[in-house]
Amino acid sequence: MADDDRSTDAQQPARVLFDALGIAYEEAFAASAAHHASLRWLLDELAPGSRVLDVGSGTGRPTAQALCAAGHDVLGIDVSPVMVEIATRQVPEAEFRCADIRTTPLQDASFDAVCVYFSLLQMTRKEQTDLVTRLARALKPGGRMALATVPVDVEGVETLFMDQPVRATSFAHHDFVTMVTAAGLTVTSEQSQMFPPARPDATPEPHLFLHCHRDALGAS
Repeated sequence: MADDDRSTDAQQPARVLFDALGIAYEEAFAASAAHHASLRWLLDELAPGSRVLDVGSGTGRPTAQALCAAGHDVLGIDVSPVMVEIATRQVPEAEFRCADIRTTPLQDASFDAVCVYFSLLQMTRKEQTDLVTRLARALKPGGRMALATVPVDVEGVETLFMDQPVRATSFAHHDFVTMVTAAGLTVTSEQSQMFPPARPDATPEPHLFLHCHRDALGAS
């Protein structure tokens, strides 16, 4: 999908937020031990030269950078043109597209792995559910998916994130796992942590990482 869809109302809040944050987002969150552990899990699971979709690819670090360094073929999709520009500069080995993943066509069984690290939180619960189901179908049978979220029971809550106004929606831990398994994925492991972003006055926030594989018959 080309850049000409970036003006749609549905994606504007996320685009505005991450255009404003830019490299500051990486500086605050890239050191997460659980994120790096999740990437190690994924790298251990993948065959050489795997095709990986990175949803909400941000600055390209650490996710796309780690995958490319291991020799994988990475496509990153992000709604923020600022993030795509930074990622393209920082991880030139990957391909990055500025697009809304909710409306980006995805071919069934076309990826060996999908990463969804904290890229659902500005979508409604229905959008999150529909997207994870589509992403599961985009995995080859037996393909791997790594997801991360903030596991709290909130819907359309107005708050501040890194001093920027956002409207956040998420699922409680159990409900997030239920949503993911209903999409046709099997959760093989999970990790929770309280992560303090690397910025002044930041308070620790809960993070949940799920490591999954697509069931043999895929999502129903």
